[in-house]
Order: sequence, then structure tokens, then C-alpha cells
Amino acid sequence: MKKSVIAMAMILPLIASCTATERGASIGAGSGAIIGGIATNSWGGAAVGAVGGGVIGALIGQSQERRGYCIYRGRHGQRYEARCR
Repeated sequence: MKKSVIAMAMILPLIASCTATERGASIGAGSGAIIGGIATNSWGGAAVGAVGGGVIGALIGQSQERRGYCIYRGRHGQRYEARCR
């Protein structure tokens, strides 16, 4: 128990300094690893869960970084960001 508390005390400041994408990826990977490991009762399942959770968490985190901005496409096909209408 003492080791767990020390590990969390060391990890939390690192997560707090991350961007929303990095935070989402790390939380998703950790959650996916736990769920995959419990569901399959194997290290392979935990690894697959970590990869899947990390990807989905990164996508969710990325969508939170630029709130209020949308991606538009111009007349000639170029993409740009601007405030949502």
C-alpha cells in the first residue's frame, strides 16, 4: 500500500503538466490495460487494451484542446481553423 501511494504521488504531478491529448492518452492506456487484463486474464489482453485505450483517449483529449474552434475547408481545398459559427 505504501508503495502505491508513493507511486501515485510521483505520477500525478507529471500528468498535471501534460496537454489534454497526453492526459487523455495516458488515462485511456491505463484504463484499457486494467480492463483488458481483467477481461482476458492475460498480459496480451492488457497490452491490447492499453493500445486501444491510449488511442481512444488521445482522440478524446485532442478534441478538448481547441474548444470553440472548428475545421473548415476553403474554396481551393485548403483546411483552416476558425471559431465555430
